[in-house]
Amino acid sequence: EPSAPQAVYGPADFPPNVSPLTGKTVQEQSLLERRPLAVKIQLFPRNGRPPYGVSLADIVYDYYQNFGLTRLHAIFLSQDAETVGPIRSARLLDQQLVNMYQSVFAFGSAEARTYNRLVNSDFASRLVVEGGANCPPMCRQDPNGSNKLITNTTELSKYITGKGVDNARQNLNGMYFNPGTPPNGTPATQIFVRHSISAYALWDYNPEIGRYLRYQDTQEAHDSSQESTEALIDQLTNAQIAADNVVVLSVPHQYAFGTKPGVNEVVEINLTGSGPAFAFRDGQMFEVVWNRPDKNSVLFLTFPDGVYYSFKPGATWFEVVGSTTKTTTPNPNMYRFDHSIP
Repeated sequence: EPSAPQAVYGPADFPPNVSPLTGKTVQEQSLLERRPLAVKIQLFPRNGRPPYGVSLADIVYDYYQNFGLTRLHAIFLSQDAETVGPIRSARLLDQQLVNMYQSVFAFGSAEARTYNRLVNSDFASRLVVEGGANCPPMCRQDPNGSNKLITNTTELSKYITGKGVDNARQNLNGMYFNPGTPPNGTPATQIFVRHSISAYALWDYNPEIGRYLRYQDTQEAHDSSQESTEALIDQLTNAQIAADNVVVLSVPHQYAFGTKPGVNEVVEINLTGSGPAFAFRDGQMFEVVWNRPDKNSVLFLTFPDGVYYSFKPGATWFEVVGSTTKTTTPNPNMYRFDHSIP
């Protein structure tokens, strides 16, 4: 029998059994009665792939870290994942994201100045860093082999509660969901995001499942003729990673603490206020505005006239690029973003 049509939800007054981060009904309402769980996950080196558990996240931020590479900030709420990782070190943008989603944050240490900013923040009690007393929930897998740091989101949530930290449902209002595709979109079945000769990714829309499939770099590419990608698999599910929404955020980047490109670069990404964005769903592209009006606001999208943009119910990946990024359309159905920092 056909299932009932999905309802429109948000930006506020979400029913208690609907995730405010996906707009979908959850089978276990108890999952929403806690804080989101954010985990910092590596994409590099390539021989450390594929990652674990990423496809079960509600929201993922993919952004530049340093040395031409990117790293993921994956946020879990409506589903748990028994294995998530490999976990790596934090970056400055993580502070804004933890404030945004009021999350617990699991990471594997950080550069000293970044680490100091995190541990001196107002959410320091919600940080989970590798240590002798916190396995589980954060443990080394195959300590004599690949030695990957992983976590389990169920255990992670129990751990933070056991420490006496407030782990109740948070106000995550902001996103607006509608299963119906907004009007006046531009056909766009492929999204290519290039951060450097090493880090680049392709999203390819599959109309049969109504989702964008993720492909990741396989080799160094000094120009587009050398770019080569393959399906990015989730090692936990053995399925290709996919998203219902892909949003490319144009955000100011600058070098922090007086650093410059090279050995000691630290990048500050200012995801506050508002800025231009490209939203993709259902094989269509929409030029929109990203909004984060205050520190604890969940990021949401509007059209230039201020009307809310509607996310497709499901998982969202945010691709964060610099405000000077070059945007081109190599063919009528592809949008290409060549990231740059001034």
